Amino acid sequence: MAVSSPPSARPRGFVRRLLPLAAIVALAGLGFYTIGDDISFDALVRHRTAINAFVTEHRLLAVLAYLGIYIVTVALSLPGATFLTVAGGFLFGVAVGASAAVLGATIGATIIFLVARTALGEPLLRWAGPRANQLAREFRDEAFRYLLFLRLVPVFPFFLVNLVPAFAGVRLRPFIAATALGIIPAAFVFAFAGTGLDSVITAQIDQYHQCLASGRMDCRMVFDPSDIMTPQMISALVALGLLILMPVVVKRWRARSPTAM
Repeated sequence: MAVSSPPSARPRGFVRRLLPLAAIVALAGLGFYTIGDDISFDALVRHRTAINAFVTEHRLLAVLAYLGIYIVTVALSLPGATFLTVAGGFLFGVAVGASAAVLGATIGATIIFLVARTALGEPLLRWAGPRANQLAREFRDEAFRYLLFLRLVPVFPFFLVNLVPAFAGVRLRPFIAATALGIIPAAFVFAFAGTGLDSVITAQIDQYHQCLASGRMDCRMVFDPSDIMTPQMISALVALGLLILMPVVVKRWRARSPTAM
């Protein structure tokens, strides 16, 4: 007769599964309060000369450092990933900057996805009940299309799109593929915008000095990457996302239609 494991073993096992997620949360909180302000337009302007010199003298090392910063930023869900994409275009050009951003975002998203799926994915599905499990199953059946839509449409928080598939039990391969493909369009748009950042920096420096000259104490150099996403660009990405979802909609409609053969 098999001997069942003691009940106390299950809570201990669950706690061990939570440890990586707890470490991510702790590191994210630490990063937010220590380096969050350093991933900003103001920091880029202040250290522009040193950064440009480092990129010129050690280009490969600079790209690797940029990639590492991007991975950590996404894995810890720190603010500034969008600006990093713009900065990548500014520092390395469109092709290298956008490619490094896509790779960094995909690796960082995969890390937090795996941690969340291991820690909470299976327990949540067990506790969620039949209806939630049915929704999760439907999500998994079309995981690639759903995730591609969520990545393309720039209205869903990036960190949330990393967690929802983990809780739904989505497999790793479609998650990685949809993440990498889905962020390519916006990555190239932001990186391309970064190639024109010199004129923005010059204008911001002039405004900053004018602000100081007026005696104000709250002067900052600010660049909002969301300004790059024009209504036309957002509409195009939404239309592309809906086109990708169209086969899923047709499939669901045929399954529910009483006249379906």
